[in-house]
Amino acid sequence: MGIYAAQSPGFSDELLLIDSTPVECGRSRETAKRSALADAADYGYCASHSRFFWGFRLHALFAPDGTPRALRLASPKRDEREVGLELLALCQRPGGETILGDKGYAGREFAQAVSELQATIVRPRRRDEPGQGPHLAPIRQRIESIFWTCKDLLTLERHGARTLAGLRERILQRFLCLAACITLNHQLNRPSRALVDYVA
Repeated sequence: MGIYAAQSPGFSDELLLIDSTPVECGRSRETAKRSALADAADYGYCASHSRFFWGFRLHALFAPDGTPRALRLASPKRDEREVGLELLALCQRPGGETILGDKGYAGREFAQAVSELQATIVRPRRRDEPGQGPHLAPIRQRIESIFWTCKDLLTLERHGARTLAGLRERILQRFLCLAACITLNHQLNRPSRALVDYVA
């Protein structure tokens, strides 16, 4: 994945998008008890869909064109700020990047830790914070769109994995495909995430 990503202009972009999405692995109680994933998967809550799920959260850093820069599969119980710092440490970057996140990445300690990693976190203002924060809805919509590309066109939502190793492999397959398609689209002067011709 990194080889293809490195050939995309997004690999050197100084603006990065950070977020996470549920990776559901089962819906019944029996599945949760009998699955080979039972030792690693857990229950979590997805605020954007207003529902609980059983599985993992996939945390990711993307360039605005969709180029995947770092991925981390984690328990949905883990604090996304903690995993976010791991993503920044994994990401190949020179420093000085601006990271756009949602309200879940709030906190002075987190902002300080990001600063120590030579980056700056920018996020919407929470209701309990004074003043007016930046209006990030249009650019924040982009990361939701990137995740949806992977879940719909690249079938991540229907991964069908039965083991943790299989789940990791299938996630990497999807993001390898995404990175390769984005790189090829840049070379062909096409929109970066025009993937329909490749998956039809």
